Amino acid sequence: MANPGPGYRAHPEHKITITPHAGRVTVTANGITIANSTDAVVLQEASYPPVFYVPKRDVRMDLLAPTEKHSRCPFKGQASYWTIQAGERAIENSVWGYPEPYDEVLAIQDKVAFYPDKVTIEG
Repeated sequence: MANPGPGYRAHPEHKITITPHAGRVTVTANGITIANSTDAVVLQEASYPPVFYVPKRDVRMDLLAPTEKHSRCPFKGQASYWTIQAGERAIENSVWGYPEPYDEVLAIQDKVAFYPDKVTIEG
């Protein structure tokens, strides 16, 4: 693998599965549709709740502003964050994605996820 995650080498028992979502995923914030996709995937990591990752092509990226925030996951790579700037108020660091994910999770490349406590996600 060209870009394996260091977490997998240290913890090979840590499981992440990524599967296509069978339906439509819609994300709204401040009453505005931010994402609408039939090509989302569901990432299930260990015992964490499942997370929808939506292709950027199905997201209103014009309503997202990149932030200075970054984080690193030993199993997925370095995450970048965006603030939603739509409607009445900005929703800080409410969207994240992995521009260069580790090989084990390449299926989330060019996709973003949304914090469910900051937006409405239907899927």
